[in-house]
Amino acid sequence: MQTGMRGANALGGSLHRRSNGRTGGRAKGMPVLLLTVPGRRTGAPHTVGVSYFEHDGGYLVTGSAGGTRHDPQWIRNLRVAPKARIQIGAEQTDVGVRVTDGADRDPLWRAVVIARAPFFAGYVQKSGRVLPIAVLTPPAPPPSPCL
Repeated sequence: MQTGMRGANALGGSLHRRSNGRTGGRAKGMPVLLLTVPGRRTGAPHTVGVSYFEHDGGYLVTGSAGGTRHDPQWIRNLRVAPKARIQIGAEQTDVGVRVTDGADRDPLWRAVVIARAPFFAGYVQKSGRVLPIAVLTPPAPPPSPCL
């Protein structure tokens, strides 16, 4: 099963990338970005499509794995990666990474995730775990030159 999932993810990522998000750019009514993060053991880049929430100039991604009992590999990799690369549509950018903890996570869970996509509560019930939330922060735009 694991190999089948990897193949499906690779195909989905390839279609998403080639079509600039027109194919595979939405899931359950939510936008999907391509997340590329180095593997925590090998350092080899891995790309997966994940739904996201825009928030405070950045993006939130939730390691729901569809309600499985274990965190997805990509969130495990994000926990040790200081940065990752995302693609939204045709635009690619490097982002800083921060996986939130309880004090940080809980307000984001309520005010962003559950407020915008209440079906995520079902993933918690199904999985029996607290779903991790990662904050992906693009670099600040350069300051405008003074005239």
